[in-house]
Amino acid sequence: MPHTPLILSVREADVSYGDKPVFTSLGFNIHEGEKISLVGKNGAGKTTLMKIITGDRDLDTGERWQIPGLRVGYLKQDMEFPEGITVFDFIFSALDPELQSEEYHYMVDMVSEPLDLDQKAMLETLSGGQLRRCFLARALVEEPDILLLDEPTNHLDISGIEWLEEFLSYYRGAVLCVSHDKAFLANTSEKVFWLDRGGLRVCPHSFAKFEDWQDMMLEQEARELHNREKILAEEIEWASRGVKARRKRNQRRLQMVKTERERLKQDQSAFRNVMRSIKLDAPKKMDLPSHIVADFFKTYKSFTNQKNEEKIILNDFSFRLYKGDRIGILGNNGSGKSTFLKLLLKEIEPDKGKTKLSPATTTSYFDQNRVDLKQNKSLWATLCPDGGEYVNVGGKMRHVCGYLKDFMFDPKRARDDVSTLSGGQQNRLMLAKVLANPGNLLILDEPTNDLDMETLDMLEEVLINYKGTLLIVSHDRDFLDQTVTKILAFEGDGDIECHVGGYSDYLTYKKQNSDEKNATAAQPAKLKQDKKEKTQAQNEPRKPAKVTFKIKHEYEKLPAKIDALTNEIKRLEVEMSNPDLYTHDPEKFDKVARRLGDAKSELDQAENRYLELDEIVNSSTL
Repeated sequence: MPHTPLILSVREADVSYGDKPVFTSLGFNIHEGEKISLVGKNGAGKTTLMKIITGDRDLDTGERWQIPGLRVGYLKQDMEFPEGITVFDFIFSALDPELQSEEYHYMVDMVSEPLDLDQKAMLETLSGGQLRRCFLARALVEEPDILLLDEPTNHLDISGIEWLEEFLSYYRGAVLCVSHDKAFLANTSEKVFWLDRGGLRVCPHSFAKFEDWQDMMLEQEARELHNREKILAEEIEWASRGVKARRKRNQRRLQMVKTERERLKQDQSAFRNVMRSIKLDAPKKMDLPSHIVADFFKTYKSFTNQKNEEKIILNDFSFRLYKGDRIGILGNNGSGKSTFLKLLLKEIEPDKGKTKLSPATTTSYFDQNRVDLKQNKSLWATLCPDGGEYVNVGGKMRHVCGYLKDFMFDPKRARDDVSTLSGGQQNRLMLAKVLANPGNLLILDEPTNDLDMETLDMLEEVLINYKGTLLIVSHDRDFLDQTVTKILAFEGDGDIECHVGGYSDYLTYKKQNSDEKNATAAQPAKLKQDKKEKTQAQNEPRKPAKVTFKIKHEYEKLPAKIDALTNEIKRLEVEMSNPDLYTHDPEKFDKVARRLGDAKSELDQAENRYLELDEIVNSSTL
């Protein structure tokens, strides 16, 4: 990468809150146009580092340098907003005063349209997700020299996330981003800042290579600790073997041994904390008497919007949810995902058609709005709503403090109110509540928002081992690839498609379709001519085609081929319906998924070819 000018630098910085040190000897540089991912466990100091960059947090010791006139923009998790102002005015006011004229209105359009914002709406009328997107739009048009983004993909659908990725790839300023979305970080970063035990380590690669680099660093550290332990053991053995006089003469060396032993203990303890991860037993399997969990039969549902226009959500929708299905639900905001879940849970009824849920189904539901969390209740009372000290976790009684510790909570906070927790901590508490007894149907609506990567890894592991039926609404592409085997894509206007595989498979399918459409659109003149020639040919009296031996042979063989492909597709679909296939043999899963797609394509071609040949054969006998 070519050298770019340095725009901000921090050297030998110490930062503490009260008696608790956050950073010791912190140092880092930010260069013009750099794209940086910022990662670290909860409490590692990510927010503090961003405040250091903005200048809102002074250093206790050390030096902070920036170029004159440096502008820093910051999309925070929680932001206050002024009332009595429209979305347009709020975003437009972020522009440089020299650009605040009518000819630059397009800059507001450029960010508000892809983020699905109504420019005429008043800020106080927006939902939490809409407000979040509004603040993101404002941060983007501000075009600061350094743009700080804290979880920018929250409340964005996949098309919005992909648009943001492309926007940031062309963004001229430096970007430093905190996100739980691994795919987003991999697509937008060229460097990673890793906050680790009061310091900052720099990975010189994009986030796509960060985990391998991190493993290498930790393995190297483990070897160094092991070598230090061996050297210390030799020193202790030498000291204990020596004569009394020699021990007296070497008091200084003995004191150094003692000091090194204490340092080694501290370093080993810190290393164990870094390697610590959330571990949770897989939920027990709860069998359903039937293999069918739910049915949608010719379901129709629509709503009337503010303009008194009918918006179709489900249109003649038929779908069967089987026991063991692992389905990821995708779609833009407002495409019908939440309506689908409410119909499934019988919270609302369809306008036409039927929905049926097996009476033996026991459902656990993770709601992204966290309505089940009462802000004035303690963590303890949330997990033990009927009182007592124990939580029933998959049939085992666990003390509430021990269970909280499994989810990286300090047991001392067990009596604190939920309102004292951050958004990420509240999501962890919700997961603790839901995963204690997830039932045989687990529904997760945007579970990854605000989670740190350690919790995300734990959740992936638990879900991979979960034996019930799983539905996940998420825009986290990597998370879906790790946890589901089917995609239910809400394309809008009642159009819902089901695809075998994870998000990457769905994306490949969409790209192939898009390429075909683009190729068609690129040849309008040819298509017009082809259509004209086809019309002329249809109007002319057709001569019977000569049935050659080759055509006759192909025609006679096709029915057997069609039957074989039909049977193969049925067999492959049975294999794909096995929820354990992806977990136990991902290579076979990929092979079966690819073959299923190819077999369906071959069947379609064979059936079309049979119709063509049938017309030729029959016309020749007329």
